[in-house]
Amino acid sequence: MRILLIEDDTTLRNVVCQKLEGTGNRVDTAGDLATAEHLWAVQAFDVVLLDLNLPASTQINAPMASGLSLLKKMRVKGDRTPVLVLSARNRTDERIAGLDAGADDYLGKPFELNEVEARLRAILRRSQGADDLTQIGQLKLNRPQRRFTLGDEALQLPAREFEVLWELMSPPGRVINKRNLSDKLSSFDESLGDNALETFISRLRRKLETSGAVIRTLRGIGYVIEEES
Repeated sequence: MRILLIEDDTTLRNVVCQKLEGTGNRVDTAGDLATAEHLWAVQAFDVVLLDLNLPASTQINAPMASGLSLLKKMRVKGDRTPVLVLSARNRTDERIAGLDAGADDYLGKPFELNEVEARLRAILRRSQGADDLTQIGQLKLNRPQRRFTLGDEALQLPAREFEVLWELMSPPGRVINKRNLSDKLSSFDESLGDNALETFISRLRRKLETSGAVIRTLRGIGYVIEEES
């Protein structure tokens, strides 16, 4: 997953980021509202983790602002990126306000990191229509375990190939725009070019040759993985 983590507490932000990256996710972080709005506007994310009480900007002594204002603004623009609110404001009326503003889920602080991951997987499944267990031919994906298998054998993949195949399988049969796929796999310091993406796709095709699953290129559109006819 490509995740935007918006949290002003540096220690908590680092702990959550380390946990999420440790399970193979790509995480971009923001500690204030202005930075968060910029990142959300220029990068496509699978899901956003949003704190509610944030500095308005990076300026010293910047006033505090509500993350709900950013959430409402993005929803008005038509952005439907799934959002999990993380907040110490955990009264019933505050949870209702967050959900009414467009949040997909709400988790009060303090929280367990494993629960954060589980909730992220759940809201992403709902948004993508993907199941925990997905299969095409002999290729299987177990999302909770972050594990691919071919038949009964584990399919070992380098990190970037794993990420490409994960996106194609979330869910299978969905056409993924080439540029969107590159953006999700790129960082702000390192851009994944078309040639590199084509290389990963080519390597995956060779590894899936006998699996019954095939990655097709839709010229000028993107890629789709489907059962071989």
